Amino acid sequence: MRRGIFGDLLHVNRLTWENRYSSCCLSAFDVTGLKAFRSLEKIQRKGLQYANMSSQIVTTVNSSSMQEQESHSPYTYEAAMEALSSLITRKKRDRNLNTDAKYTKLERMSMYIQILGIKEQIADLNIIHVAGTKGKGSTCTFCEAILRESGFRTGLFTSPHLIDVKERFRLNGLEISEEQFLLYFWGTWNQLKDKVTEDLPMPPLFQFLTLLGLKIFVSEKVDVAIIEVGIGGKNDSTNVIQDPVVCGIASLGFDHMEILGDTLGKIALQKAGIFKPKVPAFTVPQLPEAMAVLKQRAHELEVPLQVVTQLTYERLNGVKLSLSGDHQLVNAGLAVSLCKSWLNTKGEWEKLFKRDIADDSLPEAFLRGLSTAHLSGRAQIVHDVSLGLNNNQIKTDESCHGELIFYLDGAHSPESMDACAKWFSNVVNEKVHRPVPLFSKGRNINESYSGNGYIQQPNEKEESKTISKRILLFNCMDVREPEIILPRLVDICSSSGSSFSKAIFVPSISTYSKVTSGNSDIPINTPSKDLAWQFNLQRVWERIIHRKDIGGINKNSKMEVMPPTEFLYDDISHCNPENGKFSCSAVFPSLPMAVSFLRKSARDNPSLRLQVLVTGSLHLVGDVLKLLRR
Repeated sequence: MRRGIFGDLLHVNRLTWENRYSSCCLSAFDVTGLKAFRSLEKIQRKGLQYANMSSQIVTTVNSSSMQEQESHSPYTYEAAMEALSSLITRKKRDRNLNTDAKYTKLERMSMYIQILGIKEQIADLNIIHVAGTKGKGSTCTFCEAILRESGFRTGLFTSPHLIDVKERFRLNGLEISEEQFLLYFWGTWNQLKDKVTEDLPMPPLFQFLTLLGLKIFVSEKVDVAIIEVGIGGKNDSTNVIQDPVVCGIASLGFDHMEILGDTLGKIALQKAGIFKPKVPAFTVPQLPEAMAVLKQRAHELEVPLQVVTQLTYERLNGVKLSLSGDHQLVNAGLAVSLCKSWLNTKGEWEKLFKRDIADDSLPEAFLRGLSTAHLSGRAQIVHDVSLGLNNNQIKTDESCHGELIFYLDGAHSPESMDACAKWFSNVVNEKVHRPVPLFSKGRNINESYSGNGYIQQPNEKEESKTISKRILLFNCMDVREPEIILPRLVDICSSSGSSFSKAIFVPSISTYSKVTSGNSDIPINTPSKDLAWQFNLQRVWERIIHRKDIGGINKNSKMEVMPPTEFLYDDISHCNPENGKFSCSAVFPSLPMAVSFLRKSARDNPSLRLQVLVTGSLHLVGDVLKLLRR
């Protein structure tokens, strides 16, 4: 089999890898990976093509031999997760680069790309490159959907993932399959592993995933690749891209200050690092300090920078954005401008949408994209179907259990928490809404997603009996500032008439030292963890609620059992911090215990509607989604 695209050589009935191959193949792809070959055979039958993979000798053998070899294959998905985990560096994030390294990060990225043999092809990806503090993932997702609906083959690279690393790579709107992932992962892994030196070690996790995304999109020959920046821009791994078609800067704010700087101007300068000479760029309205830096950098590079206003409901012509929240109008406006610029540069705008140029209306393809784009964990509503409701059923007064609805948003910066609070207040103040269950029998994550939920006319008799309780389920990294983001959340929700009855603080399941698959087991009884940070969050919360310093929380205490259901009904007036009674909040030693408690509470109380906002961390949001899928 020749190096490059796999052709008709796979058109046989029973094939496997024989343990004979030329030495030139060893460094790129170990042919004992039987599972990877079977995956390749499946994909080839679907008409997908793979370029720049390794050469292997394919022979026909009996099926019993194939099954025996496959059972011992080292190229399982779990093995890939272990390999990825080995790339996680233990260094604490900071902006100080390793001055002892022979090469900079971007120099190493360029060398890795040379090893993979994709340098020339990256220019053919026609890339849209997007940075920002909040909204860059949503903007990229809107762009992908718009251009796919316009007839182009799309690739989308976003981060982080919530449940499974495959989420970071989409082809034509669909998460890459496990079979595709294994093929590209092990091909890329072994090509790089063979060239490791003291000065050029294996790339850290995000650098590897960026390289993998570029490899996938090149091999799949996408018409356009939409690439979301990881952190910052100037020194981000994705900035190895030299020839984007257009660049975008979403809303800027304070985040990752230990890396990007402690002023808005410094942060903006890092974000503007993705600008390339004379390549058009777009941004949204920014605070003056940030906007001045963006404009100055654009002037230096002769970048035609345009400031985009948010999309209006009039231009949407009655179409509802699939991503919920008024802040998405800003992201959608940026996406529309990026896509129109891309189409103009590629000579496709007039060809496809000539009839729409005369006015300011949006083409039908744009409206379809804006109304169908999907991004998990951002303003997402999930009805817990474990309580017994089927896909099309809403609660009635004959129901023998209550309702449990999760509102998930990975907000973790002050600006994103503001947007999250406004979104949550708006949706819970609607009289009744029934979100589509995310994980229901026979459906996958893409099929059953509901970004905005569905509004149902309420049964007035039922509503009069329903007791709604709004619960905050929260955790954040210890580099965040809960003293800033929690008060903003409380104030916005309170002023909108959607105050929280209780707050629950939990440690996340996900660890920062291991990559796991979406199918990995979730320990229900997790090992004992240090809950000092969660007790600190609780102390901050109680201080906000009672508007005074709280000193009575025992940081070293350990909750052994879940609180009684009455915890949800205790009024704030019953909370007496001075006596150590904190009925406004609770710390659970594990997330599974907290979810089990909420489920039991709803199951045992037919009149109870629990509206749970999960926020503070995308890792927490991903953990909850993973639990709900079980």
